[in-house]
Amino acid sequence: MVGFCDVDYAGDRIERKSTSGNFQFLGENLISWASKRQTTISLSTTEVEYILAASCCTHKLEDYQINENNILIYCDNTVAICLPKNPILHSRAKHIEIKHHFIIDYVQKGILDIQFIDTEHQWVDIFTKHLTVRRFDFIKKNLNMHFVSD
Repeated sequence: MVGFCDVDYAGDRIERKSTSGNFQFLGENLISWASKRQTTISLSTTEVEYILAASCCTHKLEDYQINENNILIYCDNTVAICLPKNPILHSRAKHIEIKHHFIIDYVQKGILDIQFIDTEHQWVDIFTKHLTVRRFDFIKKNLNMHFVSD
């Protein structure tokens, strides 16, 4: 099982709230997806991406009751990836609620692995970004989504 997560930081032009999204793949099959407008305003892109990665991790471990090591989550924010891997950075994240820091423990135990993915291959953009028709079709094709007519 592999997860993808991304956020459109402060994408709402009026309220400045972010929209987050995530996908869960089992092999090459898309089995779960979610998109949500955040209820609060985040102070940084790192904060909102880090919290989303923790949420994606929780979803995988609790909803699917996965008991394996090295669960892979892709994220396109390098600081959000480094934060759970490097204890020195933890002092910079004190403003993030404690409930999201469990991801640090999972990364250090080897249960979870967060890896970088470039924007070109960030399929969650279909939920979080304004896309051109070409980009939308490209992502849709890579998600193995097909139009079914009556």
